[in-house]
Amino acid sequence: MIKPFVPQLVYIEPGALEYPAGVQLKKKFTEMGIEIRKTTSHNQVRDIPGKNDLQKYRNAKSTLVVGVRKTLKFDTSKPSAEYAIPLATGCMGHCQYCYLQTTMGSKPYIRTYVNTDEIFEAAEQYMKERAPEETRFEAACTSDIVGIDHLTHSLKHAIEYFGKSKYGKLRFVTKYHHIDHLLDADHQGKTRFRFSINADYVIKSFEQGTSPLNERIGAAAKAAKAGYPLGFIIAPIYLHEGWKKGYKEMFEKLYDELPAYALDDLTFELIQHRFTKPAKRVIQKNYPMTKLELDEEKRKYKWGKYGIGKYVYQSDEQEDIQKTLYEYQQQFFPEATIEYFT
Repeated sequence: MIKPFVPQLVYIEPGALEYPAGVQLKKKFTEMGIEIRKTTSHNQVRDIPGKNDLQKYRNAKSTLVVGVRKTLKFDTSKPSAEYAIPLATGCMGHCQYCYLQTTMGSKPYIRTYVNTDEIFEAAEQYMKERAPEETRFEAACTSDIVGIDHLTHSLKHAIEYFGKSKYGKLRFVTKYHHIDHLLDADHQGKTRFRFSINADYVIKSFEQGTSPLNERIGAAAKAAKAGYPLGFIIAPIYLHEGWKKGYKEMFEKLYDELPAYALDDLTFELIQHRFTKPAKRVIQKNYPMTKLELDEEKRKYKWGKYGIGKYVYQSDEQEDIQKTLYEYQQQFFPEATIEYFT
């Protein structure tokens, strides 16, 4: 059983204490007996403890920086949503394949932003620009925000904010089952609660520090009972010995555990495993014993944004993945929608 995340070390930017959420978090962490340090900015966090890079990386993963989000220009978040809403950055999990390892660079600590009202005001402007079309916001682009929200409640505030909005919808995805504080949020059906799921082999081999599949599915059933529309991201779809059997068992577990009333409005997003050259270097540095398959010769090169291409599966392998998982979806959840395969 994975316990809810508790940081070993907390840094607080001075500006964060100008917001009620910052003051509340400082009080909470003080009462919890967690070491708190001041920092002028998250960029100045350089004294993460550890004798070597590996120790510092792992300690950073249990370090939380309480700060202010200065950039209120939202990134796009295709294909899952129109925009990413920046409530947090970083993740406490140790998923060996994770793209955050390269985007976070040498600062893999977790950041939470306390100026949520300003972030929501920015979201309001984006909604006005697109009205009367709906605008979807993804809250888990750069973090697994559920993993820290039992401490911060910024996601819960966002759920209730979008519940009141006319044209906004919220989405997020998690690998954690610590969701009880979100079950009474007044979501008005405008937040899609998504869980990242995978074959047992992938979770056990490459997703250390996250909730097991059964816990995630159990949490999904709770979210459905609370009236949230549900979704599942199957990612990364990873070819391994017995992969077809492994993914079929995953669908079977999902089918057995989900209540019937959750099946009317169910979505799936399918993402094959991919990596970039920079990601491969960082993965092998941070997880030197990894068994993750990162052989460029076995892959197909796909051009990406900013000139950084990705290594994806060969075309025939992609077709096999897509055909197999679409068949499982039709067998177990024929009413569900597959939003995309990439």
